[in-house]
Amino acid sequence: MYITLEADYAVRIVSALAVEGGRLDAGTISDRTCVTLRFALKILRKLVSSGLVISYKGSRGGYQLGKDPSEINLRMVIEAIEGTYYFSRCLSPDCDCSRGAEEICCYRRAFGEITDSVRKQLDSYNFADLIASSEEFGNGKEK
Repeated sequence: MYITLEADYAVRIVSALAVEGGRLDAGTISDRTCVTLRFALKILRKLVSSGLVISYKGSRGGYQLGKDPSEINLRMVIEAIEGTYYFSRCLSPDCDCSRGAEEICCYRRAFGEITDSVRKQLDSYNFADLIASSEEFGNGKEK
């Protein structure tokens, strides 16, 4: 099981903006993340809508993080693209099985505990720490 390609690319885009520490145009983001420009723009719209990224119009426009990298974690980025994380769709409030079927679903509690565990893990990784650890191993932006 993998996160979607779109969520994976969103993590790359937020990382590129965090490493830059300022504004980048969409073309540069696309180049640095190896995401096609069209797909990068689609992802950027979602990230802007979530408040994680700010968009600037005009010839000096571009994108930059809407929060400090230390305030953005993996869960925030993934959920900006995918919606609220649930290990199983039966935990979603939109799922028919969640209405009145709790007593017959023997997996609901286990899936809930797994969901909570994954959410906590995703919350524990912020972009400032991820980038700092990447730079320790020589994978950060060249200075």
